[in-house]
Amino acid sequence: MSVSQTDPIIAIATAPGRGGIGVIRASGPDLRAWADALCGQALRSRHAHYLPFRNREGEVMDEGLALFFPGPHSYTGEDVLELQGHGGPAVLRRVLDDCLARGADIGLRLAQPGEFTQRAFLNERLDLAQAEAVADLIEASSAAAARSAMASLSGAFSAEIDGLSERIVQLRMLVEATLDFPEEEIDFLEKYQAADRLDTVTAALDGVLRTARQGMVLREGLHVVLAGQPNVGKSSLLNALAGEDVAIVTPIAGTTRDRVIQQIHVDGIPLHIVDTAGLRHTEDTVEQIGVERSWSEIARAQVIVHLQDARHPDDPLDADIVRRLPAGTPMLRVLNKVDLLNESAQAQREHSGTDRLDTSERIRISARTGAGLDELRARLLSIAGWTPGTESPWLARERHVLALEAARQHLLLAREHAAHSDQVLDLFAEELRLAHESLCEITGQFTSDDLLGEIFSRFCIGK
Repeated sequence: MSVSQTDPIIAIATAPGRGGIGVIRASGPDLRAWADALCGQALRSRHAHYLPFRNREGEVMDEGLALFFPGPHSYTGEDVLELQGHGGPAVLRRVLDDCLARGADIGLRLAQPGEFTQRAFLNERLDLAQAEAVADLIEASSAAAARSAMASLSGAFSAEIDGLSERIVQLRMLVEATLDFPEEEIDFLEKYQAADRLDTVTAALDGVLRTARQGMVLREGLHVVLAGQPNVGKSSLLNALAGEDVAIVTPIAGTTRDRVIQQIHVDGIPLHIVDTAGLRHTEDTVEQIGVERSWSEIARAQVIVHLQDARHPDDPLDADIVRRLPAGTPMLRVLNKVDLLNESAQAQREHSGTDRLDTSERIRISARTGAGLDELRARLLSIAGWTPGTESPWLARERHVLALEAARQHLLLAREHAAHSDQVLDLFAEELRLAHESLCEITGQFTSDDLLGEIFSRFCIGK
């Protein structure tokens, strides 16, 4: 953020819209005199005062509670005033405008998105992982995500990172002390069991990384695209997974002309399911646009569900579709409409060897009856890296996972240096330093201003 971090700031802290309660929050250094004047009385610290909110002319705009939290024992680490009144947009805006006018002489300004939490980070009330957990808690889309976000906010994730950092620091201290005495270098690895200690740290980091990947899936979910020919049941499958009619279903091929996106939860994991237009050659201009958008959506997918009609599993058009799917993207081949198959005909097909696309690796479902949907859900979770019945103790973001992976790579390189008889301790020490820095990026001890601006700009205003 390009604005001063010492300006007093203010914003409406509750979500836009009408509600029973609305909160206006102000933060800054030395706000007590302004807060007392605004409220017309001396405010006791951390005490709820019921009073009228008057403007400069003495007119009562609203009434409610005023709470003053002196720094550094507040959310931001600065003096904080909260006015809790009625939640109508007009009355909140009126009170806010009056606060800004009466705070002009002290430089009071509107807060930017995430600026209250950014000040909590800069004033060391929260580390960066905890600050991110504030936004994750607000945005949590399931009870599991909310529990894990609260654990991160409470410091569970940071404690794991700090523990790893401490163990690396202890090893660094031994290495760097040895570098000051070159005659000790030859015996260093054996004397201090450095290689074994490094293996122990790496194993511990692997455990944290596994949990972080689970936490990232819980937070971000999985982008799943339903692809296939027209009228194979993509919209029906979307409706079956969602448990409601979110897409139009008709017997007419080509009904879906544009993408339909629906978020569902499986074991608390958010899955972003995208229904697309059927893939085929067409002269219809509108349908052509829909097909082009389908391929664009497929290119962005994390998982592709290639849906086929179980009555025609060896259709040449499906083989063409498979050849065009992006390499490297996980794909599930799903045979839909198994309820329409005659059992004897199905058995004959499976044993005749006529199915050139290998149906043994496909999931058989019926979007109409629900048959096979549990297996499909389980396979989607498996691709996401989620173990059913488990729950990440904390949420994680992609940047956390990348930092842990970078730290692990540096530890592995350090282990390679340790394995050589002609060891070079300064290279060993350098890899430990880089591993330590990667971990510190997670909690914000080594973080660029650009990254901070990117993180906090995504917060809502007032938080």
